[in-house]
Amino acid sequence: MARQTYWKGYLKLSLVTASVSLTPATTDSNQLRFHVLNRKTNNRVESRYVDSVTHKPISDKDQVKGYPRGEDDYVILEDAEINEVGLESTRTIDIDTFVPRGSIDWIWYDKPHFLVPEDKVGTEAFCVIREAMQANGVVGIARLVLYRRERAVLLEPQGKGIILWTLHFGDEVRAPIAPLDSEEKVDGTVLSLMNKLVQDRTEDWKPSMVQDPVQKRLKAMIRAKQKSLVKTAAGSKRPTVKPTGNIVNMMDALKKSLAKETSRPKH
Repeated sequence: MARQTYWKGYLKLSLVTASVSLTPATTDSNQLRFHVLNRKTNNRVESRYVDSVTHKPISDKDQVKGYPRGEDDYVILEDAEINEVGLESTRTIDIDTFVPRGSIDWIWYDKPHFLVPEDKVGTEAFCVIREAMQANGVVGIARLVLYRRERAVLLEPQGKGIILWTLHFGDEVRAPIAPLDSEEKVDGTVLSLMNKLVQDRTEDWKPSMVQDPVQKRLKAMIRAKQKSLVKTAAGSKRPTVKPTGNIVNMMDALKKSLAKETSRPKH
C-alpha cells in the first residue's frame, strides 16, 4: 500500500533548496477504535462544548481561547493573534544549525518521519545536504509547524533518505532521577551467571517481539461476537499466581532461571 503524504514543502540550507514530502514513519491506524453509543437506542453519542454554568451548547464562532490568570479571570487571545507569533512559513524546513550526531539524548526524540525528495530537480540538492551531514557526522536542527503546533525538528541522514524527528520542548522533559550509588560493587560470580542468562535469552530482532496481545485478544473477542450476534459472558479471569515465597539469595534465583532456559521456547 502506498504511503499517504502528510506534508509537502521545501528543505532549505542557505541557498540550496529541494522540494520534499514528509510521511510519518509509524502509524496507529491498525489500533481498534470504538464509538460511544447510547445503550438504550444504540445511537452514537455526540461530544459538544457547553457553557460550564448555563450548560448550553456553544457555537464555533463564540468559542475563544483564554489563559487563566486568576479565578474566573482570563487573558483572551484570538486565533489571529496566536497565528502571528508562529513561523513566517509553514512550508519550509530551513536548517539553521548542526550538532554532532548522537549528542542529543534519546529522551528528546518524539516522532519519526520519512523525508524524501519530490522531484528530479530537488533530488540532487536533497542528496547533497544528506551526504554533507553524513560526511561530517552531524544532524540538522530546524523548526516546522506539524500537528497544528510549531516544533523543533532533527534531520538525520539514514541510508538513501533522511529521517525527520520531532523533538520534545525543553519544558516537556523532566530532570533525571538521582543515579544509583556508582561505588556499589557487583559480585563477579553473580555477574557471570547474569551474563549467561542474558546470552541465553538473546535473539535476532523481529517485529513480532512487540506485537500488542491486548489488541489481538480484543479482535478475537469482536469476531466471536460478530459470529454469535449475542452478548457473551465476560472472559475467564486470569489464573491467580500463588506466592512462592521470597527468594532472598540472588545466586539461587539466577541458577533457577538458567535451569529453565533449556526448556524455554524461543519467540
